Amino acid sequence: MNIAVFVSGRGSNLKAILTSEELKQLVEVKAVISDKISCPAFQIAENFSIPTYSIGDKAGRINYEELIPLLLDLKIDLIVLAGFLKLIPHELIDLFRNRIINIHPALLPSFGGKGLYGSNVHKAVFESSAKVSGATVHFVDYTYDTGNIIAQKCVDISDVNSSEEIVERVIKIEHELLPYVLKKFALGKVNIVDKRVVVH
Repeated sequence: MNIAVFVSGRGSNLKAILTSEELKQLVEVKAVISDKISCPAFQIAENFSIPTYSIGDKAGRINYEELIPLLLDLKIDLIVLAGFLKLIPHELIDLFRNRIINIHPALLPSFGGKGLYGSNVHKAVFESSAKVSGATVHFVDYTYDTGNIIAQKCVDISDVNSSEEIVERVIKIEHELLPYVLKKFALGKVNIVDKRVVVH
């Protein structure tokens, strides 16, 4: 299965995909795309000899009109948003219907939506006094964090003293959950039945 990974930050989930033993024979990362010119995740991609692209309207970047034929040429089966902070345009979602997924660092539908990303999420979780957090992989639709949920993994946070402690626990869960979901996609074990996502 050919995938493109969209990133905005340091790329720890990209690294989890690339270093997963289970995915080595199942998944190939064909491109890493960022909304930034110098994204720390690009260094990881370069270490694995994966082409990188910056998206946007400024010089040195490609726009979405140029990106779509590139993704088609690369025969991308699935787009993975791994810490990508921008909203995906409608035309790309329509073209890759139910083939764009995102990992979110909380248990959706709680703690999702515009502005709730990265440390903002964990701060909101901590301040709510929630006792459980975790990660969610979901399909991407036209708005932030509202697509159907594919898989979730929980972690106990009842004893934490800061949002930073939540970050540490949730990132470990993310690095387990995303490769698990990609393996299921590669094996054809993710289906939509009566509007619910079923993972076999």
